[in-house]
Amino acid sequence: MSDAIRNLNRRALLGLGAAGAALAVLPGAETHAQPVKTSAHIVILGAGAAGTTLANRLSDRLDGAKITLIDGRKSHLYQPGFTLIAAGLKPEGYSVSDTAAWLPKGAEWIAEAAAEIDPEAKTVTTQSGKSVSYDYLIVATGLVLDHDAIEGFSLDLVGREGIGALYAGPDYAAKTWQAASAYIDGGGKGLFTRPATEMKCAGAPLKHTFLIDDIARTRGQRGKMEVTYAANNNTLFGVPIVSEKVRTLFGQRGIDAAYSHVLKAIDPGKRIATFTTPGGETEMDYDYIHVIPPQRAPDAVRNSPLPWADKWTDQGWMEVDKHTLRHARYPEVFACGDVAGVPKGKTAASVKWQAPVVEDHLVAQIAGRESGASYDGYTSCPLITRVGRAMLIEFDYNNDLVPSFPGVIAPLEELWISWLMKEVALKATYNAMLRGKA
Repeated sequence: MSDAIRNLNRRALLGLGAAGAALAVLPGAETHAQPVKTSAHIVILGAGAAGTTLANRLSDRLDGAKITLIDGRKSHLYQPGFTLIAAGLKPEGYSVSDTAAWLPKGAEWIAEAAAEIDPEAKTVTTQSGKSVSYDYLIVATGLVLDHDAIEGFSLDLVGREGIGALYAGPDYAAKTWQAASAYIDGGGKGLFTRPATEMKCAGAPLKHTFLIDDIARTRGQRGKMEVTYAANNNTLFGVPIVSEKVRTLFGQRGIDAAYSHVLKAIDPGKRIATFTTPGGETEMDYDYIHVIPPQRAPDAVRNSPLPWADKWTDQGWMEVDKHTLRHARYPEVFACGDVAGVPKGKTAASVKWQAPVVEDHLVAQIAGRESGASYDGYTSCPLITRVGRAMLIEFDYNNDLVPSFPGVIAPLEELWISWLMKEVALKATYNAMLRGKA
C-alpha cells in the first residue's frame, strides 16, 4: 500500500464521515462579494436536492429577493442511499428527513406540486389552481418514474412475488431487500433491468446487481443462482472504458449480460418477463426481477413550452444550454438536476456542480453583468462492486474520466476508500450541499 493511500485511509477513519472530506475537492464552497440587492421574485419548482441547494445558495447571494419553492413533498429523500437500503446495509429511515428542515429562513414554501408553467406570462399554476408569478424561474422538479409503462407491474407487488424496485423510494428499497434476500436464500434465476430512457444514477442497476451477487457469495448461496443483467443497449455503461471494466467484472463473477433487452412487461403469476430486443420480443423466466421503469420529466414540464422539440421528445427534458443550464428560448428560466435536458448529469454529485453555475448566471443577470461559469457535464458514480469495495467513477460530457483524487484513488480499481466515500462521506457532503455550504 502506498503512503498516499495509507495516509488517506487514516484521515478517512478519523474524520471523513463527520466532515465530508469530498467538500475539499468539489466546487461551490467559494466565498462571494457583498450580496446583490434586488427585489426580484425567484420561483424554484422542486425542493429536492437541486431546488433546496439553490434556495440556500441564492438566499446568501441576494439581498431582498423573494424566494418561493413549490413542492408537495413533505419528506426529503436522500436518494443515493436507496441502493444501500435495498441491500440490507441501511435502514429505511436512513434516507428520510423533513423537507422544511433544509429550507432557508425567509423562503416561502408552497407545499403542493406545480400543474402548469407558462413562460410567456411568467407564471406557474399549482395543483390547487393558485397562480404564482415570477421574475426568474428555476425548474428543479426532478423526474417521474413511469411504472405504468411496464405491463403487469404494480408497486404493490414490490417485496413479494420475487419483485424488487429500489428506485421507487426508501420504503420500496426496503421491500426490495426482502425480495432479494429471499432470492439469495432460495436461489434460481435473477434478472436485473434498466430502462431505455435517460435515467437518474445509471450506475444504480449495476450496484444492485453487484451487491446481491456479493451478498450471495458471503452466504455461500451463489452456486444456486443465475444472475443476468439486461442492458438497454450494446454497452453496460455510457462511458466506454467503464463499460469494459464492468464487462470484465461480470465475466469474473459469472454474471451474464443480455444486451439490448428492454423490459416491456412482467407476468407476476408465471414469473415471466417480456423484453423488446432488436430481433423482436423475447420472454425470460425469473425467480427475482429488479424493475427500473422508464423515466421522464413531470407532466407540468412535459406539457409546457420548455422541453426540447427535436430530441428526448418522449421524455420531455428541458431545452437548456448544456454549459449554462439557461433555457434556450426563455433567458429568465433555468434548469438544475434530473429535469435538465443535457447529455449527462442525472446524479446528486452533478447537482453539486450544476447549482453554482445556475446561481452565478442568475445573480449576474440580476446584477447586469455576464457570468463565465460553465458546467462541463461532471457526473459521479461511486460504483459499488461488492460490500466494502467500490470504484469512484467521475466523468464529463466527453466521457473523459475526471478523478477528484488523481494519483491517490484510481477510478477503475475496486477500493475500500471508494466504498467509504459512498457509504460514509457522501451523505455528509450531500447535507452540506443542501445547506449551500459545499
